Amino acid sequence: MTYLREKTVCFTGHRPEKLPGYGETENASLNVIRSMLYYQIYQSAEEGYKYFISGLARGVDLWAAEYVLEVKNRFPDIKLICAKPFAAHGENFKNQDLWSLSNVIEKADELICVSESYSRDCYRLRNQYMVDRSSKLIAVVDDYKSGTGQTINYARKQGLKINIINVNNYILKKNERKKGLFYLD
Repeated sequence: MTYLREKTVCFTGHRPEKLPGYGETENASLNVIRSMLYYQIYQSAEEGYKYFISGLARGVDLWAAEYVLEVKNRFPDIKLICAKPFAAHGENFKNQDLWSLSNVIEKADELICVSESYSRDCYRLRNQYMVDRSSKLIAVVDDYKSGTGQTINYARKQGLKINIINVNNYILKKNERKKGLFYLD
């Protein structure tokens, strides 16, 4: 598939266990973060972005891919490109993550394997691959000393527009969480 860099968005973000509310059945902080991610994707489609690259990692990458597929119902001309870091990526996923990965790959417009096999650098190479083909990065970040932080720094050096969803802005205070109120720190 041929696609234009200036019309392409990629994603970066943490694995679910690094996000607030991981493991809880209902968590308002995580729901707000996921809603912000959906909004950023929808807004990008409204702005004319046509191609969306997901790295297929558990958490933000898979959620973003699922949201692109949802937004595609409203904007049928957008395309989902999946960039696997290596061919066997996802074979160790379990339950919901495995189902999500399989569903996303099945519905994707294109699947690319950046590396044939696992290596220490395969995730970094996958992230660089996505950034090098995009003009915009949507990032969900808490810890900048992570692969997500490295991807943001690389995207800055490459001159991408970067939309950051800072996890710390959406963590509800414990006493307000109990009351069901929606105040943000």
